[in-house]
Amino acid sequence: MSILLSTTRIINEWTDYNGHMNLAFYILVFDKGAEIILSKFKMGEQSANTTKKSTMAVESHTTYNNEVKENEEVDIYLSYFDHDKKRLHYKLEMFEKKNNILSSTTEVLSLYMDLNIRKVTEFEHEKVMIMDQFIKEKRSEFKFENLQFLNKLKK
Repeated sequence: MSILLSTTRIINEWTDYNGHMNLAFYILVFDKGAEIILSKFKMGEQSANTTKKSTMAVESHTTYNNEVKENEEVDIYLSYFDHDKKRLHYKLEMFEKKNNILSSTTEVLSLYMDLNIRKVTEFEHEKVMIMDQFIKEKRSEFKFENLQFLNKLKK
């Protein structure tokens, strides 16, 4: 079982002329879920505003498995997470809540950035400890199949 991050109701503004959520808004919903885990690791919006350190996505792989329509609720799960000195690698899954159907996945590779100089930097020791503890506690819940970016971390 993956780790539930958020639940979101799909609004009309996110749907398109095909009667389902437009692909751009899948990324928005995933990003809102990712913010929850980034905040847990002290590198989300608050970190960007206070320490000027945050993450920036540099590569992603998204699948669209089933339609999501207006007023449906979706659950966003973290299904995989790892890191090296400067990178985060994670995968999120979106399930249509009512029927528990996989709707979409996104796998992301992000870099840790010093926003003052707009350059990649290494994670602080405190953040490494938080992430490593999280991995230790949750590893048994991770899904390792179909990961596109396993070879991108430099461990």
